[in-house]
Amino acid sequence: MFTEFEFTLIVGAGPTGLTLARVLQRHGVPFRIVEQSPALPAGSRGKGIQPRTQEVLDDLGLLPAFLATGRDYPELLIHLPAGGTATQRMDEWHAPTPAVPHPNMLMHPQWRTAELLADGIPVEFGVGVVELTPDAVTLSTGEVVRPRYVVGCDGGRSTVRKALDVPFEGESFPAEQLIIADVRVPGLSRDNWHIWPGAGQRSLRLGLCPMPGTDTFQLTAPPSDQPIEQLAESVGLTITDIGWRSLYRANIRMVSRYRSGNVFLAGDAAHVHSPAGGQGLNTGIQDAYNLGWKLAYEDLLDTYEAERLPVAADVLGISTRLHRKAATASADAMRRDDPALRQLGVNYRGGPLSAEHRDTPGTVQAGDRAPGPILDLLRGPHWTLLAFHWTGDLPAPTPDCHVHHITDPAAATAYDAHEPTLFLVRPDNYIGCATHNPQDVTAYQHRLRARTPA
Repeated sequence: MFTEFEFTLIVGAGPTGLTLARVLQRHGVPFRIVEQSPALPAGSRGKGIQPRTQEVLDDLGLLPAFLATGRDYPELLIHLPAGGTATQRMDEWHAPTPAVPHPNMLMHPQWRTAELLADGIPVEFGVGVVELTPDAVTLSTGEVVRPRYVVGCDGGRSTVRKALDVPFEGESFPAEQLIIADVRVPGLSRDNWHIWPGAGQRSLRLGLCPMPGTDTFQLTAPPSDQPIEQLAESVGLTITDIGWRSLYRANIRMVSRYRSGNVFLAGDAAHVHSPAGGQGLNTGIQDAYNLGWKLAYEDLLDTYEAERLPVAADVLGISTRLHRKAATASADAMRRDDPALRQLGVNYRGGPLSAEHRDTPGTVQAGDRAPGPILDLLRGPHWTLLAFHWTGDLPAPTPDCHVHHITDPAAATAYDAHEPTLFLVRPDNYIGCATHNPQDVTAYQHRLRARTPA
């Protein structure tokens, strides 16, 4: 057992908390992760893994397992009220490129996402937080602990957020509800996401999406007095089993701050979204990815809120616009072709950890995600100095910084580097410093007091 003030307490073992645990684990930061439920949450829930999140999973060494158990999003097969069918894609298929090796959203049920993230993580199930003070945390077991930091990853009804009395600002739309369930429907093709429109062919009557690697479909339908078994029968189908089931109520909210003293918020504890566009789970995973390495480099913790709060606000705006299209039965309500949804453009330009020293920066700048051709060099908890077209001396790196002279033309193109250029890449694979002068790298590392994690 850890002694007082030695460890970080993660509250909640959903995808956000589990990702944070994995990042802390590889940085050698002691942690405990508690989950008040007796087991990992069931249900397909959030099923879309965006391209940027796939890059996070790649960095964590998990992407092969996700690709093995997931699939690309299938084409929609719309069963028309007058008979016949029509097909539609939510987004066109994007060909992989050196800069973006994983350009398409991956379908992966959330229960399996949690399962893969939890492998090797010592989750304490059946343990919640009942009291949080500036000095101590009381667990539901009666144990009183004094962690160095607490991170609330405990969902939209977050006990941690409520204990901090942080406002959860936004709107609720109680009239806008959706039944979501995992069901078995024998005889229904698993090649498509099946949609039965409502009146006027713009509203949703019933949706059945095949979950990869299972024999189940995720059912979506507006609430009605008609049981979902009868709803299926009305379109000529039979539901033989109903597993996890939930009633989604539209809540669109976020906090105004991510930190209070030694307590942080992440994921749904900090922002709740419409499921439209598959943004909530992905934003939570990336919250954890941003915070985790900073808990190893403690001098940087103030930058967590500065970087992630604006991102959450932007993402909330995107998912809200999509939600409004669905709620108003817009003709393009099912389209998901906005490039912002892939989250590859999320950046921290102009932020406290972004130092762009070039008079004429290229398309890839300090604060941007590191492009794809050399992701294998970035994989791991270290900083990375990438030297393009470089023949002179390089600054002596800190012990946790790897140096690579890049000669691959595809990588130079992806980084838009056409002259001697240095990119210092952070442990979360965002570019911290971009320069033509090695002294800028030295000054950057000195300013951040980068050190080898414990």
